[in-house]
Amino acid sequence: MAGVPPFPPESLVTLGNWQEPPFNRWAFQHIRELIPTARISRGDGDPRPLPLAQRDLSGLRFRSGDRDLTVGEMLAETFTDGFLVLHRGRIVTEQYFNGMEPDTPHLLMSVSKSVVSSVAGVLAATGQLDVSAQVDKVVPALAGTSFQGATVQHLLDMRAGTHFDETYDNPESDVRTYERVYLWRPDGEQPRPADALQYFATLYNDGEHGGPFRYRSILTDVLGWVLEAAAGARLHELISRLVWQPMGAEFDAEITVDAHGNAMADGGICATLRDLGRFGLLFAGGDDTGHALGHRVVPAAWISDTIAGAPDGARAFAASGEAPGFPADAHYRNCWWVREPSVPFFYASGINGQNVFVHVPSQTVVVKLSTWPTALSSKIRVTTDAARAIAESLAGQA
Repeated sequence: MAGVPPFPPESLVTLGNWQEPPFNRWAFQHIRELIPTARISRGDGDPRPLPLAQRDLSGLRFRSGDRDLTVGEMLAETFTDGFLVLHRGRIVTEQYFNGMEPDTPHLLMSVSKSVVSSVAGVLAATGQLDVSAQVDKVVPALAGTSFQGATVQHLLDMRAGTHFDETYDNPESDVRTYERVYLWRPDGEQPRPADALQYFATLYNDGEHGGPFRYRSILTDVLGWVLEAAAGARLHELISRLVWQPMGAEFDAEITVDAHGNAMADGGICATLRDLGRFGLLFAGGDDTGHALGHRVVPAAWISDTIAGAPDGARAFAASGEAPGFPADAHYRNCWWVREPSVPFFYASGINGQNVFVHVPSQTVVVKLSTWPTALSSKIRVTTDAARAIAESLAGQA
């Protein structure tokens, strides 16, 4: 799909339907036409080169559960919009579907969290942010809210005690109210806070800070506010200055904002396929880990901490019951899903099929942008298994 929404007048893409099929196949590539956004500037420097080392991976066979299939079959059945494989900084395969082009920004959903957490890593390394600090000491307005006493690290690891119902198919869940606050859904007649900052104050705790892992996107939005307060700049400016420009992005990105300009840190970033690949390369191992264009972007200590996790990270992850099928040592750290820390093999993940997989031993990054018909799907398993198989097939190759 390209150009205007290819639907008759009675079926136009709207705030009420853009996240549903088939409308999401157009909407995820045209977010700025639906929701206000702030620009994440790439600056005026040269982009990081991505040399070609092309190889046909479509026939590569792999096993997923009780199925044997090819990478090509996986791409066809998982509503793929863009697919990129990078090995040692070179493009092995780059494919576009559904009208997507190399310069098309695609909604990243919760892959945005991993980008935002990198800002935290940079600020921590420069001494502007202490991740062990309580968030109400960084943002005094959080005193007296459910976030009082939570640390920055609790937000990064989804271990604050704040209640937030993120049931995507429940119209009464908290996530539906928060989407109206962030202008992702029409308002209707129900009252709501004027912006995200007011919304944070309405939440309450149903657990202790530092308890088990529980996935709640709102924690990353609070993290975004904390980062802005620590650095004295808006989030889109921080992403641009600390990550997007130094990593050598080829195109501007963007992030959705609420009525008062507060960025949706947890899922509102839109970026091109290659630039998301460039971001993944910062974590991919080798002498270039954390570097781009000859300088460091993401601190090595931050990457190591992400892979290692908290001392009780695996136990907190397993105790959640939210991640069946993960290995015993898996954990969630700094907004990354660390599936196999001993390899390491880890990934950023967003609903409707957005992923950046990093396989360190082979220095492989696999990026997949999609428009699944539903927010959550078992298709994540087949995608993960394919990424693992691709990385293993490239291991040992120069």
